[in-house]
Amino acid sequence: MPDVLNPVPAGAALDAPPVTLMLVDDEASVLSALRRLFRTQGYRILQATSGADGLALLQQETVDLVISDMRMPEMDGAQFLERVRSQSPGTVRILLTGYADISATIAAINCGEIHRYIAKPWDDQDLLLVVREALTRRDLEQQNTRLLALTQSQNQALAELNQGLEARVKSRTAEIEQINAMLNKAYEELNQNFMVAVTVFSGLMEMRQDGIAGHSRRVASLARRTAVALKLDERSQQDIYLAALLHDIGKIGFPDKMLGKPVSTYSPDEMTRYRKHPREGEAALMPLAQLQTVGRIVRQHHERLDGNGFPDGLAGDEILIGARIVSAASDYDGMVHGGLAEKCFSPDSALRALANGAGTRYDPRVVAALELALQTPDPSESNDLAVEASDLKPGMVLARDLLSPKGSLLLAAGYVFDARVIRQVRDFVGSEGLKLALRIRKDSLPSAPALTSNGSNGTSPQDKQHA
Repeated sequence: MPDVLNPVPAGAALDAPPVTLMLVDDEASVLSALRRLFRTQGYRILQATSGADGLALLQQETVDLVISDMRMPEMDGAQFLERVRSQSPGTVRILLTGYADISATIAAINCGEIHRYIAKPWDDQDLLLVVREALTRRDLEQQNTRLLALTQSQNQALAELNQGLEARVKSRTAEIEQINAMLNKAYEELNQNFMVAVTVFSGLMEMRQDGIAGHSRRVASLARRTAVALKLDERSQQDIYLAALLHDIGKIGFPDKMLGKPVSTYSPDEMTRYRKHPREGEAALMPLAQLQTVGRIVRQHHERLDGNGFPDGLAGDEILIGARIVSAASDYDGMVHGGLAEKCFSPDSALRALANGAGTRYDPRVVAALELALQTPDPSESNDLAVEASDLKPGMVLARDLLSPKGSLLLAAGYVFDARVIRQVRDFVGSEGLKLALRIRKDSLPSAPALTSNGSNGTSPQDKQHA
């Protein structure tokens, strides 16, 4: 029958459970000898005289280590330890054998997966050492198993955390991208509205009686193309374009009689007034922080390379490159369209006049770039087609600003036509008696109409000037 001895383990903590050994042998003398050996070591001892009793005891108790004799009736040590391994895999198994039959020992090793086998008669110290080593190894294995399980659990938790973080980062990134897209769209709309406001502001001058319609727009287009030819950066191109649109804004207070005649015909008093307009133009733009550089260009656009310009008598590199560009572009357009002198110049004659002034009035690099810009087709013109007001369809996109005959802005480039605006455009054309061609982006056309990109559909140059 099973027997339990439970002394207090020597040196063990009172709250720590003692290590439990099970001794199994059908000989009482062997059990007695083993019990005497191990009870002084602080172990809790369980005893059984057969394999069946040992298995029954194992179902009731938690056993750390089993020492079993090999030769027992009904169930030998190899069979018993194999059953122990199946029933309690964590229990350390040691075989005592007095047999010289190596096959029995091999069976115990293979089937019972014993830790060690000890030959009878044993050496007490060797047996104690074997048990201590076996228990230490068992503890290390159990600790390693716990650590491995803990590591796997932590790795799983970390993986789940990472997945959660990745999902949150992905979600947050998507939110930020969406916000950025909204901000970019809002910025584009704000910038577009700002450009429209500047264009409307520029058109105020050309709505004045006897003003020269389209001058600022033509100068702005030519100045930007010249800046591109000079390979200036996009910010500089934008500032130059805006400055060209607004370069005459200082003339807003001029009397109508001054606006209606060429500069070459001004009286001395009128010329004095005229020479003040660059400074007054800068002052008009000063409240707008976004137009600070533009204002400086406006102030300097009548300066000369040789220092004989106005209002500050700047020379050479003291003059902003944007001001040098606007100066040449404005004078070229004024000569061709009659803003500078009573007689209009041909384009070739105007270019020769600029070339003659290169090095004194104008920057030679700017004159060369302006000539190149005039010889190079405007890339924007290759992406649109001329469409009559009667042919407008909803969804078409305006490629260039639509101007009135007096130069005021009617619709800004990029406007998407709908049925209501189409009716208004047609009513305007009918009431004004105009033959108006609008420049429409090719990619917005429902189908390619029989029109040419240069507007060869019967419109006159004056009509095209306003589209």
